[in-house]
Amino acid sequence: MSKTPVKSAAAAGPSSPIETSAAAAAPTAPSRFAERFSPSPQPAARTYPDPAMETLKPPVKADPKLANAWKNKSGSELTEEELLSMPDSEYMNDKQLEFFRTRLSALKDDLLSNAGETTEHLREDTSIVPDPADRATIEEEHALELRTRDRERKLLKKISQSLARIDAGDYGYCDETGEPIGLGRLLARPTATLSLEAQQRRELKQKMFGD
Repeated sequence: MSKTPVKSAAAAGPSSPIETSAAAAAPTAPSRFAERFSPSPQPAARTYPDPAMETLKPPVKADPKLANAWKNKSGSELTEEELLSMPDSEYMNDKQLEFFRTRLSALKDDLLSNAGETTEHLREDTSIVPDPADRATIEEEHALELRTRDRERKLLKKISQSLARIDAGDYGYCDETGEPIGLGRLLARPTATLSLEAQQRRELKQKMFGD
């Protein structure tokens, strides 16, 4: 009885393209080391509202029906629409100054109230939190609050300066040109000291010269 010689795998020649592609496509099982030490997915970053940010408002068109409504109201009772309906000759009259004084004072009170709440929050003792990860999260939130309050502190300074400008009769006029800043810009940013054109020139200069 004759024996048929068996060819070795090395002598059998290269495998077919189909076999090669199938071997390449076969999934490899992850090693136990990779599963244990692979980085865990990071949680989504938290976002915190910044109350110090000043949101620009779209311009409001003057309503001719409100042209005389301001005459029978005090400055603190005026609405934005009634303010914008006042003639240009009444720019920064006593009622408009009273309107902005009231708005600035209310903004100042809100910021001071927020600062008091932050102080109470920061007094919480994080050492009583047993989990180091939770304690680190609380400390990060405290750091974010401190940065927010720092921006608010700068805004408080601007508000105090604006109130002083009202008392001095300089409020509403550009520091560089002396021209009116405009009601629309002051409604969007009550602490503005430059007209829109002067502000744009300053920003362009800062971009060009870096100062």
